[in-house]
Amino acid sequence: MMKKLQNIKNRLYPAVLLLALLVLWQLVTATGLVPEYMLPSPIRVLEALIGSFSELMQHASVSLIEALVGLSISIVLAFGFALLMDRYPVLHKMMHPVLVITQTIPPVALAPMLVLWFGYEMEPKIVLVVLVCFFPMTVSLLGGLRNADMDAMNLMRAMGARKSQIYRYIKLPSALPGFFAGVRISVSYAMVGAVVAEWLGGNAGLGVYMTRVRKSYSFDKMFAVIIVIIVVSLILMKCVEILEKRFMPWNKVLRQRTEESQ
Repeated sequence: MMKKLQNIKNRLYPAVLLLALLVLWQLVTATGLVPEYMLPSPIRVLEALIGSFSELMQHASVSLIEALVGLSISIVLAFGFALLMDRYPVLHKMMHPVLVITQTIPPVALAPMLVLWFGYEMEPKIVLVVLVCFFPMTVSLLGGLRNADMDAMNLMRAMGARKSQIYRYIKLPSALPGFFAGVRISVSYAMVGAVVAEWLGGNAGLGVYMTRVRKSYSFDKMFAVIIVIIVVSLILMKCVEILEKRFMPWNKVLRQRTEESQ
């Protein structure tokens, strides 16, 4: 019972802060401190969200497909590159600095070139999502693989275990927490990457819709797009959390033991 009450209290804290920010936002616009045409009130944003809901969902489905396809490709690539760099130290020395350098390039600078190379369909958006999501997952997975328990690996080698068995039973399980942390970061990057790429052209997507309403100075609809992006990103993060519990059931047992010991 006490645990449930504590969980409820923990969820109330961010809800209270969010409500306070919304009230402050409404007061700022209602008192005229910021003109309504520059900062629409939460009520106007909510009205725009409800009025354009069906259109927003159509554009959101396109952005979501781009984000999920790019995220899936980046997960496969991250696993492949991380395993190779962990298995062959020479590859790690060669590739890791290059990966770090690629992250210094702003996605906004890459987007025009991708549109020029791949056109205005989904391909440049997916490529940009892959480029944005690939690095955090690769680095987090590689860190988990390289920080696996050395004593456990030595014990398995002494027992005649093969490299594949060491990866399966020691390295990959120890790398999963870091990998899922990287996936949670990449999920939010995926939607942002898709929207940024859509700014430069396309037929559908939240970025395309945002560009259109910006040109017509419908800033309430722009804020509605931002809300949709936030909600979709939170849903994706929740899905990652569910998958994490599915693939790492031992974490729940460890947390329970920690709470009982406290």
